[in-house]
Amino acid sequence: MTNAARSLNLPLKGGGRPALSAFARVFDPLWQVGWGSRHKHRIKGIIRHLLGLIVAVVCFCALAPSTRADEIRPAYLELREVAPGEFDVLWQTPITGDTRLDLEPEFSGEATAVSPAATRTAGGNAIRTWTLRAPALRGQTLRIRGLEKTVTDVLTRIAFLDGSVAINVLQPATPSVVVPERQSKLALARNYIVFGIQHIIFGADHLLFVLGLLLIVADRWMLVKTVTAFTLAHSITLAVATLGYAHAPVEPLNAAIALSILFLGPEIARIWRGETSLTIRAPWVVAFVFGLLHGFGFAGALTGAGLPRGDLAVALLTFNIGVEIGQIAFVLLVVALERSFRQLEIDWPAWLARAPGYLIGSAGAFWTIQRTAILLGVVQ
Repeated sequence: MTNAARSLNLPLKGGGRPALSAFARVFDPLWQVGWGSRHKHRIKGIIRHLLGLIVAVVCFCALAPSTRADEIRPAYLELREVAPGEFDVLWQTPITGDTRLDLEPEFSGEATAVSPAATRTAGGNAIRTWTLRAPALRGQTLRIRGLEKTVTDVLTRIAFLDGSVAINVLQPATPSVVVPERQSKLALARNYIVFGIQHIIFGADHLLFVLGLLLIVADRWMLVKTVTAFTLAHSITLAVATLGYAHAPVEPLNAAIALSILFLGPEIARIWRGETSLTIRAPWVVAFVFGLLHGFGFAGALTGAGLPRGDLAVALLTFNIGVEIGQIAFVLLVVALERSFRQLEIDWPAWLARAPGYLIGSAGAFWTIQRTAILLGVVQ
């Protein structure tokens, strides 16, 4: 078996047992019943097209010039009822370069500004505050104009005098929501879980780090230990940072996360050469250490939206659950694709077998240089 196949888990001509095969056996029943073998040629074409799409999307996300850690930051809209039918409004939108995202909240019914808007900037966001009179806000449709033209989300929080709170996540595909009479705890938790899933799915840097770990692990037990270590580590720093006990400056954190990805590139190359190292022998150690950094990144997405302290306990738990759902789904996708490649006996040229490793190393190097330049003020 070639070094490329051993490290990249892709079957090459001549066979060989890929590294992921030990724990990929979970998918064997699908093939043992004969379904896979009967449709092998058709599935081969589907898998080839799927692989090409995945590689294209990952390359675009990883090497796009504007890509930064947690770049898809959410906007945040808060309405707090201070008198019957009167609300203090806080509207926070991300700034890209010198330009604020062109997003504006709109209501379907009576909602009139009774004070001029005050504007300031903080933490890469434009923050506007004003007072809104809306005698019958419940039942109205809240819409974020322009959201459908972006790739960001908007977190909304409406607090009423009676103590009830409505929290929702608006997306480009669903830029509006009806303000509920009263929101259940289940609906609140669901919204934060969705936000967590979206954050990990659209976080190219986090996914590339997880992919790099998957390319290093050698068996099922090591996979479990590695994923568990990464989960435990980022959960610790997510909780610590969200609750306000620690803080990591954004620019140095972004550079450190990029460096964690770059670190995995040479380790994958060592596998190609048949060498070993602490990372290869015990990837869970590296997953835990760098997982602490990634946890601060997750916390930045949660607290950077300006969520009030009263909601952080619920947000912390359910957001973390969403992150874990997205992470596990990604791991299962990689394992399922590896199992499909091996069962379909697709012959891979050596250069393509090494492509994921080169992608991780190149993206890590690019991000490290870019974010270090941003940290040093060389570029904006």
